Amino acid sequence: MNYQDNFLTESEIKISHESQDQGYAIRAIENIEALDWIRNLFINLIRKNLTIKDDMVESELFDLIHTELDVTQLNDFRLALIRQMNETKGFKRRYYQIAKPYLDAIVGNELAMQSRVNLSIQLPGDDSSLLATHADTWSGDSPFEVVVWLPLVDCYKTKSMYILPPEKNINLNKDFKGMSGKNSEDLFQSIESDVQWIDINYGEVMIFNQSLPHGNRINQENETRWSMNCRFKGLFSPYGDKKIGEFFEPITTKAASISGLNYQYPEL
Repeated sequence: MNYQDNFLTESEIKISHESQDQGYAIRAIENIEALDWIRNLFINLIRKNLTIKDDMVESELFDLIHTELDVTQLNDFRLALIRQMNETKGFKRRYYQIAKPYLDAIVGNELAMQSRVNLSIQLPGDDSSLLATHADTWSGDSPFEVVVWLPLVDCYKTKSMYILPPEKNINLNKDFKGMSGKNSEDLFQSIESDVQWIDINYGEVMIFNQSLPHGNRINQENETRWSMNCRFKGLFSPYGDKKIGEFFEPITTKAASISGLNYQYPEL
C-alpha cells in the first residue's frame, strides 16, 4: 500500500490503482439526469441537421443512423453537431458533472477542461473515420492529461477503441527506435496482439491515460459508434503544447488558489 492510500477512501484507492494498472477506468454514471439531458440534446440536434423518417425510434437514431446518413455527408454532419453541442448552454458543465466523482479521484478537484468537446461517429465499414495508433504525448501534449470518453451507444469490439496497457507500453518504449521509418499501420501490427479493446455500455464513462498508444479500426459491426471525448488535467500541473487560455480553460478553481494567484507581497 502506498503512503497516500492512508488518506484516500476505498473507492478512490480502487479507481486510482485500476487506472494506473490498466491505463483506464470505466464506471457507471451516477448523474443520470445529466446523461439524459445530453442524450436528448443529441436527439434534437440529429433531427435538426438530418431528415429522418418519422417512424425511426430514438434508439435507432444512434445505432442505425448509417441507414439515413451517407458517408459523404458524415464529416459535415459531425462538424455541425460538434459546433452546436458546444454552443449549447449547460452542455460542457453536464459533461464534466458526469465524470466529476472519478476525475476528483484520478486527477484532482482543481481542473482545466478542454475548451471544446469532440464527437466521433463511425459508420459500419467506413474507412474515413479511422484514428491511427498514437499517443497524444508523441505530438507534444502533457502526460498529466486524461481523456473522459463518453459513449452514446454500447461500444464493443471494432465499434469501440483500443488501448495498449501500461505494462505492454513499457516494452514498446524500449523498442521504439526500431519503429523509425515505419508507418502507423506497421505500428499497429506490431502491438495488435497486446492491445485491449474497450467494452463500454451506454450509461458508463471511461477515463483513460492519453499517454498510452490508442486508436480505432474500421467498424466491422452492424451498428454506428457514437462517442465523445474531452481532455482534463490538474489546473496547476505542467502543460504541453496545449496551453491554458488557448486549448484549456479553468473550471473548478478554488477560493484559496484564487487568493494565492492574486496575492501581492507588501512593498518594503
